Amino acid sequence: MYHLRQAILALCLLFCLMPAAGAFEHYQPLPGQPPLPADNPPNPAKAALGQRLFFDRHLLGEGSPLSCNSCHDLASGGDDGQALSRGQHGHRTARNTPTLWNIGFQTVLYWDGRAPSLEGQLLDHLRDPTISRAPNLGATIDWLLAEPGYRRAFARAFPGEDPVTGDNLARALADFLRTLLTPDSPFDRYLGGERSALTSEARRGMQLFEDTGCLSCHFGVNMAGPAPGPAMGLGDGFYELFPNHLGSAYDRRYGIADDLGRFAYTGNPWERYMWRVPPLRNIAETAPYFHNGSVATLDEAIRVMAKTQLRLTLPEKDVQAIEAFLRSLTGRMVLPEEMRNGGE
Repeated sequence: MYHLRQAILALCLLFCLMPAAGAFEHYQPLPGQPPLPADNPPNPAKAALGQRLFFDRHLLGEGSPLSCNSCHDLASGGDDGQALSRGQHGHRTARNTPTLWNIGFQTVLYWDGRAPSLEGQLLDHLRDPTISRAPNLGATIDWLLAEPGYRRAFARAFPGEDPVTGDNLARALADFLRTLLTPDSPFDRYLGGERSALTSEARRGMQLFEDTGCLSCHFGVNMAGPAPGPAMGLGDGFYELFPNHLGSAYDRRYGIADDLGRFAYTGNPWERYMWRVPPLRNIAETAPYFHNGSVATLDEAIRVMAKTQLRLTLPEKDVQAIEAFLRSLTGRMVLPEEMRNGGE
């Protein structure tokens, strides 16, 4: 039986061997729009409703001190800068909160990839007692039905007999999240032909990123493997072992081997320490790092990855060069109107 790890390594090798002049390019600029699911076509009314819900604390239950933006602060990299996020009633999330910027380019969601769609992940969140104080999703729908403004907004976004549903709630939020793009990074300008967009240090880091093997998994539009398209569809996960080589001093120092990754969800022994490859766009804005948020700085995260994934101890000048390249992946975060007008 061709087990999962072999399949993943074969896929990585396939992409690495593809000629640069062919149909696939490892480095890809950010498109103007992510792939869209057939059952949730975009429209402005739907995105506006999703934006309103995203900033509304009431969405997460009566008396909630939190909104979606509390953990995914769009003015601060799309996360909250915490190792584990503060949830309802003093609880903490089990894993580090990822950024929402460019999330539409991910094929699966959560660190372990257990959600095959953004809409499904949002419904999971609304049912999670760590995130929502509502006793169930039905209570959230009852609250929306009791608010005339939301009833009107749902009717505009979803013309029909029964617009206020859990599925439509998730569709509105997802439609808004797919508008969160970060164009115009130095990296994108460089790919577009502006050779001066990257410093000489960042260009050297870009070459080191490729030469040391980082590009085997961190490639494509979101620097996280294939985006939805010919290679992988929505719901198809791209995973890698982390740590790939157990036993380094970082395992104990940062507890990175304490969580078994996808195995905790699937029970499949071949998926121990398997994780969805995280995106690297805007990585300089989303510390702390890794699934447990245990590493505070980008340069240290580079050292950890080199040792645990590639069994390399990089010279400090190479760490600094790779960091310069990764910082060039920071794009322009176009904030929604509500945030520009003062947040929640």
